[in-house]
Amino acid sequence: MITVRRSQERGLADHGWLKSYHTFSFADYFDPAWMGWGNLRVINEDRIAPGTGFGTHGHRDMEIISYVLEGNLAHKDSMGNVKGIPPGDVQRMSAGTGVRHSEFNHAPEQTTHFLQIWIEPNVTGIPPSYEQKSFAEAEKRGQLRLVASPDGAQGSVKLNADAALYAGLFDGAETAQLALNPQRKAYVHVVRGELTVNGHSLKAGDAVAVAQEAALELRQASNAEVLVFDLAA
Repeated sequence: MITVRRSQERGLADHGWLKSYHTFSFADYFDPAWMGWGNLRVINEDRIAPGTGFGTHGHRDMEIISYVLEGNLAHKDSMGNVKGIPPGDVQRMSAGTGVRHSEFNHAPEQTTHFLQIWIEPNVTGIPPSYEQKSFAEAEKRGQLRLVASPDGAQGSVKLNADAALYAGLFDGAETAQLALNPQRKAYVHVVRGELTVNGHSLKAGDAVAVAQEAALELRQASNAEVLVFDLAA
């Protein structure tokens, strides 16, 4: 079963300094049909205006991933991490028993465009932790590169959740296949460009929610960047 989620169907919050598209119910956006998918709880596509950002705020018991598309995201947290997150990096913050952090765009003229992803953990009450790794374009070109997983396989960041995240770049004749366990769920989010997933044509911001399927096939791409989630049901 494949359900298409079009970009324009998402919730939109426009705060002036922040424009955020919500794939799933979040803050003031509520859609009972889209509370999450499996243990994937949030995909927010955020654009932060120059010189602005999220002030210090707290999280608990959530796996939070930041995936930057343009600009640079300045991260500071109560664990002592002060980092810049550029495109190509994947940042994982396990909120655990509690963490406070801020996220800013210090660039004077460039908007920071990134995805904020929340995945429900399979263990709660753990100490908060942080990990950040860079994945070169060549590692994602024409293939699905594992960038987050429960065991840190293939140099991915380690999640305290029953989920895996793949990132890929596709154009022209480049294709990819991913075997799935039909008893699990998957979610494919097109970050930019266009491609076809199991026969469904998708554009930037579009996605497919997948259940009871044995495989994914990505093809017919045009300058596409895509994230693929393998999720607990």
